[in-house]
Amino acid sequence: MILQGGSGFQGLPGMGAHPFSVAVVFMIAGMVKGVVGLGLPTISMALLALFMPPADAAALLIIPSLITNIWQAGPVRTLKPIVRRIGGMQVGIVAGTLAGAAVLGAPAGALASAALGVTLIAYAAWGFLGKPLFVPANAQRWAGPLMGGLTGIVTAATGVFVVPAVPYLQALGLQRDDLIQAMGVSFTVSTVALALGLWANDSYSPAVAGASFLMLIPALIGMYAGQRLRLRLAPSLFRLCFFISLALLGAYQVARHIL
Repeated sequence: MILQGGSGFQGLPGMGAHPFSVAVVFMIAGMVKGVVGLGLPTISMALLALFMPPADAAALLIIPSLITNIWQAGPVRTLKPIVRRIGGMQVGIVAGTLAGAAVLGAPAGALASAALGVTLIAYAAWGFLGKPLFVPANAQRWAGPLMGGLTGIVTAATGVFVVPAVPYLQALGLQRDDLIQAMGVSFTVSTVALALGLWANDSYSPAVAGASFLMLIPALIGMYAGQRLRLRLAPSLFRLCFFISLALLGAYQVARHIL
């Protein structure tokens, strides 16, 4: 949406009447990612959906999410075995996202906001209560594409691509650095698939891409601040606050559209 009247930053598509609020959201989301290693798209969608349609929020997060996730997917020298391990899941993500976009359209309306709320609550509940799972190697051939397809459908409906992708990746028994890299790969593929789904539904244009590119700046500033904060703040305490915040935001989204 392009504002009538005004100029400069306030005229960017997708910003609505809240350009500085959007920048602050991406700074906060980048800070969360800097501290706990994930959460930029999740917290961005949760906060942006409070004052703009989910499809606009999803379009704005494309570039910040893509660049930070490509960064996380490195280094290149260790990428090949990771891609071999989770390649089937990535195929499922692309297929599920594009199929979901074709059937459901771009995330919009009360149903999309309520679905986002339910997803946030489910993610927070898993963060609080989820017990470590383990997927044996002989089950990964079919479990990977299945979990990828489900993640793609959730992505198409809500713009959030951490459920069930992250719990599944953690269940593979990867070492810490390999897990972070695997999440970076999965999030990168999900971001590209989401952009294609939004483009197919006429919700992503060069103008919106420009606005999204600008949001990379506050996201990177926040990510740098989060990395510095991680040295002073206990990650367990921050994760607790993070999941509580997601649960409250999710509950608000659901209540707003049900009550």
